[in-house]
Amino acid sequence: QIPTYENSGYTRTEVWYDKAEYRQQKIDFYDRKDSLLKTLTYGDYRQYLGKYWRSHDMYVVNHQTGKKTRLLFDDMKFQTGVSEKDLSKNSLKRSR
Repeated sequence: QIPTYENSGYTRTEVWYDKAEYRQQKIDFYDRKDSLLKTLTYGDYRQYLGKYWRSHDMYVVNHQTGKKTRLLFDDMKFQTGVSEKDLSKNSLKRSR
C-alpha cells in the first residue's frame, strides 16, 4: 500500500493477510528512504458475534531504534447501543 497523504512518514506498507479468514497478520512500514522502519504483528485472534475477528495482541517493533510496544486487550464489546450520531464531531466535542 502507498499512502495518499503526501506528508506521510511512510513511503509504503506491506500487509500480510490470512487468506482463510481475511485477518491481518502483520504490517511492515517503510520510511521515506524506503528502509524497513516498523513491523506490527497481530496475534491472539478471537471471534465475536460469530463473525467479527479481533486481535487481542498487537506487537510493534521499531527496527531502527530497537524500541518495542505491545498492546494487550482483555475484552471487546459489540452492539453496545452507540449510534452513528453519537460519533459526530459535535457529540464528541460535548463529551470532553
